[in-house]
Amino acid sequence: MKTIIQIVLWIVCIALGFLIYKSVTGPIEFKKVKEQRFARVISVMKDIRNSQEAYKTVNGKFASDFQSLIAFVDTGKYTITQQRDSSYMEFDKNYGIDLLKEITIIDTLGFIPVKDSIFKGDNRYKTMMNIPYAQSGETFEMKADIVEKSGYKAPVFEVKVKKDIILYDQPKDLLARENAQVSVEEVNGPEIKVGSLTEVSTNGNWPPIYDKKGDQ
Repeated sequence: MKTIIQIVLWIVCIALGFLIYKSVTGPIEFKKVKEQRFARVISVMKDIRNSQEAYKTVNGKFASDFQSLIAFVDTGKYTITQQRDSSYMEFDKNYGIDLLKEITIIDTLGFIPVKDSIFKGDNRYKTMMNIPYAQSGETFEMKADIVEKSGYKAPVFEVKVKKDIILYDQPKDLLARENAQVSVEEVNGPEIKVGSLTEVSTNGNWPPIYDKKGDQ
C-alpha cells in the first residue's frame, strides 16, 4: 500500500510540475508563434494595400473584390510622365501687345507594368487573397466604398482577418487574452486590419515592430 501511495504521489508531482512548466513556457511559445504568423499575414496585407493604391492611381477608386484587383495587377500599367514648364508669346486684344504666357506641358514617356513595379517579377499577388496559416483555406475580407468628408467624396477600402483564424491551434485562454489586447506594442482587438471604411486612411492597426520586421 505504501508503494502505491508513493507512486501516486510521484505521478501527482510530475503532473503538477508539468502544469507549472506549461504555465511559464506556454505564453512564451504563444508569443513566438503569434509574432511569426502575424508578420507573415501583415506582409500579405501590405501587398494588398500596395496593389489597391496602384489600382486607385489608375482607376480613381479601390477594387471591391480580389478578382478585379489581381486582374489589374496582372495586366495594368502605370503611365510614366514628365512635367516641364514652357512659355510663348500671345497677342492680347485688351492691351494691344504681345504678352508672355506660361504653361505646363506633361509628356508621356512610356508605360510600366504594375506587377513589375510592385512585385519585381514575383507572382505572389495571384494568391494574396489567401490568409497564411488558415486551417480551412479562408480568404481575407475586403470591401471598398466611397465616403464623404468635409464635402469631398473619397474612395476607401478595408481588408481584415480575425486573429482566431490565424491562431486557430493555440490555447483558447491565451487566444482570448490576445483578442482583448489594448497596447501600443500589440495588434489591438480581435482582428488585423488595413484601411478603413469610415476614414480616409490606408494605415494598418499593427504596431511599428511589424513594419520593421517587413523591412528586414
